[in-house]
Amino acid sequence: MAHARDIRVIVSDVDGVWTDGKIIYAGDRSELKNFNVRDGLGAKLAQRVGIRIVLLTSRRSAALTRRARELGITELHQGATNKAVACAEILESMALSFDQALYIGDDLPDLAPMLRAGLSAAPADAAPEVYAAAAWKLQSAGGNGAFRELVERLLRERGEWEAVLQGYR
Repeated sequence: MAHARDIRVIVSDVDGVWTDGKIIYAGDRSELKNFNVRDGLGAKLAQRVGIRIVLLTSRRSAALTRRARELGITELHQGATNKAVACAEILESMALSFDQALYIGDDLPDLAPMLRAGLSAAPADAAPEVYAAAAWKLQSAGGNGAFRELVERLLRERGEWEAVLQGYR
């Protein structure tokens, strides 16, 4: 297991981490997702200290594309059929190794990349097998601040949290 100081990128699943996992269909084509503003600030805080954010999901969503754009997340990978393979390809393209990645996921397709990552995390309501495999077991549920909690913990363990707070005082 890597140390928090070794982490250069957070690779995150979306549905069940950034959202509560529910998908609302509005008619034939529209899809609604509910994002937590605190998770968005968590992404901005990570970016501020030089940690890159990658969103990796097996689904495709215009709402997610918009949210990533709003947060300045350029590494958005949708439609991944095998997250372990996709994660490896993404890290290679960034010239990073799994040891430098923190992977957060909530369900079985996330298990393989979690097991390879230097650090792993899961929201409180993750599938039991995924939660058990996570190095960091979060108290927040998906869509309810889990990503923010992850970033705060990472920054605290890296010794960067107080400097971040100073920017708001």
